[in-house]
Formats: sequence, C-alpha cells, structure tokens
Amino acid sequence: MKRDTRLTRTGRSQARDGLVNPPVARGSTVLAGTAAELYNPPAGRTHYGRFGLSAQSALRDALCELSGADYCALTPSGLSSLVLPLLALAKNGGRVLAADCIYGPTRRFLDEGLTRYGVTVEYVDPRIGSGIAERLDDTVVAVLLESPGSLTFELQDIPAISKAAHGAGAVVLVDDTWSANWLMKPLDLGADIACQALTKYAGGHSDLLLGAALGRGEAADKLKWAETVYGWHASPDDCWLALRGLRTLGLRIERSGASGLDISRWLENRPEVGTVIHPALPSHPDHAIFKRDFSGSCGVFAFTLPGYDRKRSEAFLDTLELFGLGFSWGGYESLAIHCDPQLKRVASQRHDGALIRLAIGLEDPEDLIADLGKGFAATAG
Repeated sequence: MKRDTRLTRTGRSQARDGLVNPPVARGSTVLAGTAAELYNPPAGRTHYGRFGLSAQSALRDALCELSGADYCALTPSGLSSLVLPLLALAKNGGRVLAADCIYGPTRRFLDEGLTRYGVTVEYVDPRIGSGIAERLDDTVVAVLLESPGSLTFELQDIPAISKAAHGAGAVVLVDDTWSANWLMKPLDLGADIACQALTKYAGGHSDLLLGAALGRGEAADKLKWAETVYGWHASPDDCWLALRGLRTLGLRIERSGASGLDISRWLENRPEVGTVIHPALPSHPDHAIFKRDFSGSCGVFAFTLPGYDRKRSEAFLDTLELFGLGFSWGGYESLAIHCDPQLKRVASQRHDGALIRLAIGLEDPEDLIADLGKGFAATAG
C-alpha cells in the first residue's frame, strides 16, 4: 500500500465490533484469569492500566508501522518524549552533545535537569556534520539533534552525524516534530531514536498534549525499559485524539506546507524582510540536505526583520488579526511569535534585528498575506 493508504489503515487491530476506531478504555486494574497470570500475563494482554489499553496500543502500532520502529514509548508531552530517552541513557561522567538549535524547554532540561545526574552537556554547531567526530569519545552517551531547529531552522546531516556517533558508541536522538515523521524518516537516515510532539501535527487540532519516542533495536529496548521504570503514562483520551488526527495528517501537512511556501515567497520580496528562513527555499543554506532527506515541507518557518527591536516586533505582532499569538503549532489556526526572548546560542551565529516565526494553518494564504501586509504597514519606519 502507498503511505497515504497505510495512514488510514494502520493501528486498526484494536477496533472491535465493526468499529473503524478503537474504543477509549479507561482503567487501572485489569483482572487476571488465574493467580499465575498476575505476574505472567498471556502475550498481548496488558496486566495494568499504566502500560496502555486499546487507544494507546493502537497509536503505538500506527506510529511504529509508519516510522519503521520496533517500539514506541508514549509520553505526556513533546518535551517528555526527549526527556525519557535522555534519562534512559544518562550516566554519571557521561557527555551529551546537542545541536545548538534545539527546542528551548529541551535545552533547559539539559542544563538544569540532566546535569544533576552527573552528565556534562556540550552544544555544537547544528551544521557540524561529520566534523562532530572531533568532539566524540567513549564518554559521549548521546548526540541530540533537531532538524530543522524549531526557531532558526538549521538542518543537520543526520547520516553523517549518525555514522560518526555510532563509531564512538553513542546513541543518536532526533527531535522530528517539524516533519512529524511524515516528511522525513530519521530512523532510516541512521538515527537510533526519533522523538516528536504529537501535540502538534499528529494531533492537529491544538487540543491535546502528547509525545512519542520511537526506536529500533537496542534503542527500542532502552525506551521500553525506561517507560516502565520511570512510570510514564499517556492518557487514553489524548491517544485516541492523536490517532484520529493522524488519519488526516497527510492532507493537513500538505496544505499547511503549500500555504507556507506561498507566504514565504511573498515575504522574500518584502523590503522589510532580511532573510526568510525556510528549508524548502533554494535560498536556505541547507537546502541540499532538505532535498535529500525530506519529501516535502510543513508550514513552520521564520523570517528576520533588520532594524526591528523587541518593541517594534511586538507592535508588528499586535497588529495581526488572523495570526494568533501563541506557542505550539500544527493545528488548523495560524500562529506567530517573536523568537528573540527565548533564543540562546553558544555555538552558532545570531541574526540581525528581530526573528519572527510563523506557523501556517489551514486559512487561505491570501488572507494571511493580507494580514501580514497590515502588520508591515502599521510598523513602517
């Protein structure tokens, strides 16, 4: 089957009584048939609600099939989908190398949380590629990537980095939220674990918080172990919503991506704009990697406004009417934020002026372009 067809079929084994969707089962206690089964349940049977019932199992099955993973750990948020495998890999005296473009809350966990376990965190230029070999030794337990970065949209050369990391015995994790494991397949490119916020494109309606970490081989075993030991649990209601959203992922991300490209090309011709930072544009410095690794683009990108300070960029945002001012993305509504207050960089260059990120939803792109035009007119220098 083609992947769009698979998207409608996968994860349906949990459905019953002719239903095309699994039931939402809520429960903690699952009664055993015999005393012997209390500690040795039959294959395929959950013996406690924390390990997941029908909705969780169906979502796991669907995500594993679509990504080619051996196991999917479901977590309460996108952030926790990264925290869980990092905790599984952490060891006193170990080192983690992280791309300098990673998601702000993930960076905070590395700096304030993971270091409490005796782990040293070092940031590398996102475009380091095979040069990461110079930073690797047997103390590196993990290399954490986010391709593209969620604010500055650098792409990483996952195959080259994975090859070098594996040579040193390190595990490669990729935050793949931008592509939703639909536009890119990190595990096929050499990564060991692919993480994403199902909150965003998979859910698709801005009404849930959920994450997934998918792995192959030994990495899958580590995920399953960590999920059990740390007691993580995903809500059956959120899993059901994510599975429902997953069915229309291909259509929504295609529409969002097409509208985003229309708007990014319009922005490239605006005199107020310095640089449009969109990996699918030929002007992006990592466009060759994009063409190699991605099958398409989503609708999330950024642009710079030279000469705009924080006050002026906030005035620009406050003028917008169709763009909501809020975090997250991947829903049906378009969002805009100014990124500078949360940017932290130690191993890569900063931009000039203000950095604005847009997340394009399902509105008509002409209406969104008109809204941005009003913002430029209201803040003209």
